Amino acid sequence: MDTERSKRAELLAPAGNMERLKTAIQFGADAVYLGTTAFSLRNMADNFTLEEVREAVEYAHARGVKIYITVNAFMRDKELETLPETLKALDDAGVDALIINDPSVILTAKRVAPRLALHLSTQANTLNSEAARFWHEHGIERIVLARELTLSEIREMREKLPETLELEAFVHGAMCVSYSGRCLLSNYIAGRDSNKGECVQPCRWSYEVRERGSNGEYFTLISEKDGSYIMNSRDMCMVEHLDEIIDSGIISLKIEGRMKSILYVATVVNAYRMALDGADMKTVMDELDRISHRPYTTGFMLDNGAELMASDDGGYIQDYRIAAVVLDYDAERGIAHIEQRNRFFDGDELSILSPGDVSRRFKVCGIKNEDGEARDGAPHPCQRLFIGCSEMLQRGDILRQLNS
Repeated sequence: MDTERSKRAELLAPAGNMERLKTAIQFGADAVYLGTTAFSLRNMADNFTLEEVREAVEYAHARGVKIYITVNAFMRDKELETLPETLKALDDAGVDALIINDPSVILTAKRVAPRLALHLSTQANTLNSEAARFWHEHGIERIVLARELTLSEIREMREKLPETLELEAFVHGAMCVSYSGRCLLSNYIAGRDSNKGECVQPCRWSYEVRERGSNGEYFTLISEKDGSYIMNSRDMCMVEHLDEIIDSGIISLKIEGRMKSILYVATVVNAYRMALDGADMKTVMDELDRISHRPYTTGFMLDNGAELMASDDGGYIQDYRIAAVVLDYDAERGIAHIEQRNRFFDGDELSILSPGDVSRRFKVCGIKNEDGEARDGAPHPCQRLFIGCSEMLQRGDILRQLNS
């Protein structure tokens, strides 16, 4: 990775709640995008109240990080009644930009919160320079491009567009079976509106395709023992091609995952930050292979016909699970104060995930609860404990363990 080139790029991370926001910032995000409890396409994430948005902005700005708010649900007239109040509150909170897709939000924002920068969501399916120019003329300062574009197409678009219009693209995470996320499958099967943030992801489910024979019997045409995952997309991973992405004119590298875990956020943000800073690519890919993910693909970006559908088992690959989050560390005594997230026991080996540092391990040497009582193990998640640790730790480091 050309580190001089990488300085031109913004690393944009997801945050489903305050803990994940702080984690994203600690592990190297330049900007964080999040949703409120209204008007977001990830309503099953924890999301942020308006008061929490204010707290998030203060925390991020104190560390030189920007906050973008998703207001990208498809609007109906009833929802437009409360939209101005929400946008005014976001403006007052000091957020840096709104991520939107509906023209009604553009009009409302320009009227009630003209200070706010407007970024066009990938849901708007922007695929060409004329569409991009249209949106720019109507107040959009950045476009999150459709995932269906290739890098050569993006490069051609960039050459035709004014410098005042920024381009952003997804570089890592889940891809949708539908066109830039517009899907009605969840509505039809489960009555949950995917375009209102309630998608149950039925494209990840197992299905059978059957033929009705002339005698009235049904015969399965495509099937494994548990059915076939005929719509289950692979996960995008473009970390090995960041130079090419930046050269195409992309200024913001977006990671998908507002519904993902703290371990996912820390690992992916850290890996991409390391790549941008020139780390060995094998180290970076080893990290990305350790988190829960479907098989990786480069999607449409490379013009190489990359395989998009996941294997028939439909499952996730996950080498490591989170064991604990570090609250504090006493270097003189070699004692870490932690919040447990999964079971582990005295003598177990844990791996340390620290910003820019992924190679250290240690064996747990003694476990005590906060009352000083010794424990053989940590069988109950979310309790706070003290453990013996021979490696230097800092607050926010994540301890992880190989899946057994």
